[in-house]
Amino acid sequence: MIIQNDYVDLNTATGTMRTYVYRPVADGRYPAIIFYSEIFQQTAPIARSAAIMAGHGFVVLVPEVAHELNPIGTVLGYDDAGKDKGNADKFAKPLKDHDSDTVAMVDFLEQQPYYAGSVGSMGVCLGGHLAFRAALNPALKAACCLYATDLHSNTLPAPDADQTLARADEIRGELLMIWGRQDPHVPDAPRAQINEALRKAGCQFSWVEVNGQHAFMRDEGERYDPELALQCYQMAVNLFRRCLR
Repeated sequence: MIIQNDYVDLNTATGTMRTYVYRPVADGRYPAIIFYSEIFQQTAPIARSAAIMAGHGFVVLVPEVAHELNPIGTVLGYDDAGKDKGNADKFAKPLKDHDSDTVAMVDFLEQQPYYAGSVGSMGVCLGGHLAFRAALNPALKAACCLYATDLHSNTLPAPDADQTLARADEIRGELLMIWGRQDPHVPDAPRAQINEALRKAGCQFSWVEVNGQHAFMRDEGERYDPELALQCYQMAVNLFRRCLR
């Protein structure tokens, strides 16, 4: 599918959030995916990932995940300065503020004539966590979470009872959890801990581990694995076609 892209500045409970919109050019109504980025916000690799998913027949929204903490349009670099700023933002923004961001995007979609009425979430790294977090919202029917960080550590700003994994039993949609076995951010023991928590919570989920490093989906840098990335995009497309249509 040929796609178009634009942006909208949404009013949220914590301020204006620029949100990039990718969708098919062809007239029609399409299911939606909220695509949560890494700590760096909408970099060129994130934009290309969103375009790939939109080209399979979805409306894709990419929010600026730390909009409260940066000027509109901020993109952090894949360097030490960008990493330091992004990590500082990650630990400064309460999880509840991501929840209200999700509500704002769902409300926006419901007002659009091109929206078919069903929505899921997808994300990488921090965005994998936020895609999982978004699935706590009952409007979301599926989530594809790629090497989600901080689920096991309970280190993002929230009371213990509001930590994301502690609320997994609230998720009603289907989860696709994808991990790189060589990812130092979520090694074997934490992955096993997350898997057990999902089983105890009664979640409907698929679990995939591949021989990949952290950020193997990012099509810049030495950790990119194109073959794995293509396989994961296809798994995500299959999930959303089944659950959102």
